[in-house]
Amino acid sequence: MKIAVSELVAAPASLSMADFMQKAKDCGYDGVELSLRPKDDVPLNYRSSDADLAAFVQQARALNLDIPSITISTGKGNLLDSGSEAQDCIDQTLWGLECASKLGAAVALHTLGRFSADLFYEDAYNNAVANLKKIAISAAKLKVTLAVEFIWNGFLFSPLEMRRFLDEVGSPYVGFYFDPGNMAVFQFPQHWVRALGKRVRHVHLKDWQGNALNGKWTPLTQGAVNFPAVMHELRNAGYAGPLVSEVPESLAPWQDTAAAMRKIADL
Repeated sequence: MKIAVSELVAAPASLSMADFMQKAKDCGYDGVELSLRPKDDVPLNYRSSDADLAAFVQQARALNLDIPSITISTGKGNLLDSGSEAQDCIDQTLWGLECASKLGAAVALHTLGRFSADLFYEDAYNNAVANLKKIAISAAKLKVTLAVEFIWNGFLFSPLEMRRFLDEVGSPYVGFYFDPGNMAVFQFPQHWVRALGKRVRHVHLKDWQGNALNGKWTPLTQGAVNFPAVMHELRNAGYAGPLVSEVPESLAPWQDTAAAMRKIADL
């Protein structure tokens, strides 16, 4: 099982793409997860040209690094909403899928959106299903999976609800981006893997210690995540993709995180 490192969390904003990739290689990673962001001062953004993307691919190839995935951060719009708010986010998401395809990435992460006081839960659920069905058409044509990550936005807090949600979207190109650290704040991550099974399309790694109101991120294997149980469930689900670090260097040096990931991959 290969290991990769996420540009979004693990790399400081001041690091150029070339330096990020070189550091990933030097620290023992097999690949990099690039981050599409709505900022002009980051390497990969909504103004990036085909020439820019080709240059990133060439830099990765020169170092024998994979680009298995990207993260999509949209600057406007909301997939939980409808109308122009939804369309703005759909347009940026489609741009992100095109970007992933040109980079050779098979997976693009998305966190869907945010609630407001006027956006009721059932409406948000139905909007998100409808919007993802539209996006899935392009995802299938590009052969890039849009993987939904569970975050603390008050939406899809149960693995059974997440399973139902993805099944209602009904596309093999819309799946789940599993992050055990996010689940460990409230729940048991291995339960999510068993419930979602083959819907798990990509995996982040980070760790958490404590409860939701009084906890903190930790270096890998030093928190509450039961990694042997997580890996057991991932293997039972048939997952054979990469593990992607989201551990910032403020918690652990990249080399130490890579070494911990190798041990986790062998569990």
